[in-house]
Amino acid sequence: MTLHVFGAILTPEGIAANNRGESDGNITTLQKILWKGQVHTTVSSEAIRWAIRYIWQMENIPVNRIWDDTLEDFSWNDLARAVWNPENEGKVGLSSFIDDDVMGFMIAEGAKVDGSDEEEETGKKGAKKREKGTCTKRRGVLEISRAISLTPFAGDISFNAKSGTKGKTSLYGTEMHATRFQYGFAMTPDRLHVKERVFDTLDAIVSLGEVAGNHSRFLFDFAPDSVIFRITEDPAPRLLYSFEQGKDGKIRVPDLLRRLEAGDISPEELYIGGPITKTFEQEGVSGFNSYTGVKDANAAVKKTLSSAFGIGLPDA
Repeated sequence: MTLHVFGAILTPEGIAANNRGESDGNITTLQKILWKGQVHTTVSSEAIRWAIRYIWQMENIPVNRIWDDTLEDFSWNDLARAVWNPENEGKVGLSSFIDDDVMGFMIAEGAKVDGSDEEEETGKKGAKKREKGTCTKRRGVLEISRAISLTPFAGDISFNAKSGTKGKTSLYGTEMHATRFQYGFAMTPDRLHVKERVFDTLDAIVSLGEVAGNHSRFLFDFAPDSVIFRITEDPAPRLLYSFEQGKDGKIRVPDLLRRLEAGDISPEELYIGGPITKTFEQEGVSGFNSYTGVKDANAAVKKTLSSAFGIGLPDA
């Protein structure tokens, strides 16, 4: 059977604002979605993936797509993936980028001759056929869900004024949301061409800083406050969006507790770190792997995967 790694992440409380570059009139908006009958703010999985890739870049782990802070643009070591050859891992440097392996890619190229310029002559001997386009692709191993705010959006807006030339004044506003965010991820390490990259991926997830910021106007810490990891042969996560916040401010996981009671999830599969561990203990759940901090939980998950796949830890 194949082992899968799933995770449910809960961020600390923070004030989200201007998490994308769009606006409504002179109001810079937060992205929102209807969730359980109420309006919640949300951050895209693409933004989280971007932040993970940027951590790899900052840690000097070779990535194909590189962000240039000066130019505020991307550059590629191998944009066309011309030398992508997983079988040569460790032998050809350009085939060994972690973001290509973990996150996947798709390079689609159209036919050199457009179909409208040279139509296929059907039913005739020696007919010319249309050229077909090519597609070099790899499906991402790391899957990330959208981040959803733990509390509904109340509509908070800050209004500001900026003096311009000749006494002119510009009025503008920014939507704000004091909340936590939760999101989930899934990985199947067997699908990686270099299995050790699961360690760098987990390390990046528990070390996320800024996600979805714009113009450096706000800082929201996306490093987990609580984590729930699951290592299992079950192909279904069964723990996405587990966190709920009551009117008393306490964090609970009622649906996950129900799944544990029903036997859909075995407590031995869970590696739980952060304040959420107290919730499980108060509910009388036993048998799960409990850790005070998220880094300790991450270290335990990496140790289990190292043993399961027979691969050495980076610092071993």
